[in-house]
Amino acid sequence: MAAGIVSLAVIIVSPRILRRVPGQIVALFLATAVVGLFNLPIETVGTRFGGIPSTLPEWHVPQFRADLILPLLPSALTVAILAAVESLLSAVVADEMSGDRHNSNAELLAQGVANVAVPLVGGIPVTGAIARTATNYRSGARTPVAGIAHAATLLIVVLAHAPLAQFVPMATLAAVLFVVAKNMGEWREIPEILKLDFADVSVWLIAFALTVLADLTMAVEVGMALAALLYIYRVSETTTVSLVSEDYIERGRPHILQDKTVPDYVSILRIHGPFLFGTTDKLAEVTADLSRFKPIVVLRLRNMTAIDATGLHALETLAERLKGSGRILLLCGAPEQPSAMLHRAEFVEHIGEDNILPHVGAALERAALLRRNPARQSA
Repeated sequence: MAAGIVSLAVIIVSPRILRRVPGQIVALFLATAVVGLFNLPIETVGTRFGGIPSTLPEWHVPQFRADLILPLLPSALTVAILAAVESLLSAVVADEMSGDRHNSNAELLAQGVANVAVPLVGGIPVTGAIARTATNYRSGARTPVAGIAHAATLLIVVLAHAPLAQFVPMATLAAVLFVVAKNMGEWREIPEILKLDFADVSVWLIAFALTVLADLTMAVEVGMALAALLYIYRVSETTTVSLVSEDYIERGRPHILQDKTVPDYVSILRIHGPFLFGTTDKLAEVTADLSRFKPIVVLRLRNMTAIDATGLHALETLAERLKGSGRILLLCGAPEQPSAMLHRAEFVEHIGEDNILPHVGAALERAALLRRNPARQSA
């Protein structure tokens, strides 16, 4: 207990003194040194597992067994999906911190090749890790060289310092995992999730409960299935067929652009169709280079039939990026379901109530007002 508490304190406090060195590394080295020098009677990697190998693993082609294909297929697919999601989420986190943009195809292709090769040396499936990625970046890493240095360090530890690993206290590893779990929990997002509609909150609660009460494999399987069903439900609920009437035509006139003049200080974006998980990357692709956009950006939601939590997060990210670049975002024409979601999730806090307009005509009028008097922009 003392080793775990002291290790946790070192992990928390040491970054304030050694800003370029992760606290986990400091705690690991100090605890290992103390246990090794004073031979403390606590459980270590050596007492639990007998240490780690100090040589490279042998190349071995596993025996192929056709009878295991069907029993292992569900677990294999779950691990593949989970690894892909975890790696891409790590890449997204890195993008948000660095302002860069990753190549999803390259990430998954590299991970797939690695996971095909690693069993040949007795390894297990690998994935990108949010905690390690964030720690790497906060410690000054900016290029793929950081990953190479990480791999080289592990190789040196295995080949030259493996005997020392037997002195690593299990309590220190527990403290490291405790901090990693805390950092990966994204606890600040929970209040935002609870602001969503009942269906989104239900999917999150079920996946959360299954992760804790059952296991991660079941949670991913059930969560993905529920998310897919929710996707189908939202698309079906927001797809309408109706007779075109005179009233419909008149109500649509303020939304059309053909009879309006777009000033040279305004860029207009539009989202057409459901803006749900699996489609939000299209907005990121179009807005990757913000220098192409004018000082005021109008996002037309007239033809956005539905939005979910992922879509809301994409809009929030865009709003923050535009604000950071000195640009103003206006939303206009949101139908019933997207409009309700935007207000329920308090999206207005990101751009201001006055910057959410009923149609593109009102948005252009608002843009002209902001152009004349920038101080009228809402926080």
